Amino acid sequence: MAEKERHTICMVSDFFYPNVGGVESHIYQLSQCLIEQGHKVVVVTHAYGNRTGIRYLTNYLKVFVLATFYNGVALPTCITTLPLFRDIFVRESITIVHAHSAFSVLGQEAIMHSQTMGLQTVFTDHSLFGFADASSIITNKLLELSLANVNHVICVSNTSKENTVLRAGLQPSIVSVIPNAVDSSQFVPNPSARALGRITVVVMSRLVYRKGMNLLAAIIPAICTDHDNVDFLIGGDGPKRILLEEVREKHQLHGRVKLLGPVDHADVPNVLVQGDIFLNTSLTEAFCIAIVEAASCGLLVVSTRVGGVPEVLPDDMIRLAEPRVKSMVDGLHSAIELINLGKRPDPDDYHRRVAAMYQWKDIAARTETVYDIVTRDRELTFVDRLQRYCRGRPVGGIIYSCIVIIDFLLLCLLTFLRPTENIDLVPTFGNRLQDTTNKPTH
Repeated sequence: MAEKERHTICMVSDFFYPNVGGVESHIYQLSQCLIEQGHKVVVVTHAYGNRTGIRYLTNYLKVFVLATFYNGVALPTCITTLPLFRDIFVRESITIVHAHSAFSVLGQEAIMHSQTMGLQTVFTDHSLFGFADASSIITNKLLELSLANVNHVICVSNTSKENTVLRAGLQPSIVSVIPNAVDSSQFVPNPSARALGRITVVVMSRLVYRKGMNLLAAIIPAICTDHDNVDFLIGGDGPKRILLEEVREKHQLHGRVKLLGPVDHADVPNVLVQGDIFLNTSLTEAFCIAIVEAASCGLLVVSTRVGGVPEVLPDDMIRLAEPRVKSMVDGLHSAIELINLGKRPDPDDYHRRVAAMYQWKDIAARTETVYDIVTRDRELTFVDRLQRYCRGRPVGGIIYSCIVIIDFLLLCLLTFLRPTENIDLVPTFGNRLQDTTNKPTH
């Protein structure tokens, strides 16, 4: 039996710990599983607060934390990050660069630099975008140029795949669907944590418009008026928190609506197990890992029917409603009535089913298959890359090609000033991948 191919992977995204979110958790969990399979993984992200330099996480996961320019934001400079990325790619003997999120400036720049250096690239899209508003149009055009030469794209749901293929003008054959997963050992039911004689509706979300906070603000008073035994437990923070506080004040619901503020990811299971129903009011969602975590804790889920959400859980584990107040209120009424009638779902059964459906080891194995595919792709010549950028993009393609040409010239200058053979390689510790003799050619 042939020995499994080992890869040296660089995960790149602006979204990583200590920041908390679905992308951050995805990168960390995927990296840990890949390391356990014998691959070498490093992460590149931008600074949060005073945290800069090199940090190590579990299983020798090395994290390069690059300084930011203002308020924790990485300035899109296109080419000035090349010296840093070249040093990282060469020193760590990187063979595959895996960028995450269309919102990540570092991720898009890493794709361009790595292609200039002749490395294979993979991109994972975690979001859905529209096609009408100015923000979406600009983001889609940039993504189309950035992914023009990418080897493979991963989306977290079939809906997300359709969206990304249309936005970036990609061939569907190079786009795979690999969902998120959940560490079910952390999200375990605990019925004793629930309030006796009450029904608690839990909301865990960033309190922003896109997550449907305006919708939630209208749902809360309607449900509290119709059901005296229902309370709301809301975790998360954001600009829409003041709206929820105003609703609580206006309807005198201080004893029934509790706003927890920011919740550390490690504390999320302790919040979820206090609930009976989990409510997701998102207006757009590619996957929604939060509903999987809630179901793993035994909660009945009520969610908006948007994006990839209908693909995530079986019909008997989720109540789907249109993103309108009346439809969502009716969905919650149905779930509350089910519990009032004593027909509460078995939380242990929910947990077992989620654990069987979503496992990080399975996600890592499917991602490994993608890596194996891209390592067999032929390397594009520089002229081929420029032609792809300009194909069907007479204005944007020419501008982007000029940036790529400058990037290539800067790489040649860096190679002259500091030849690759003069850069020390970093020995690999903590996994079975010990060969550090292979170097990038630039």
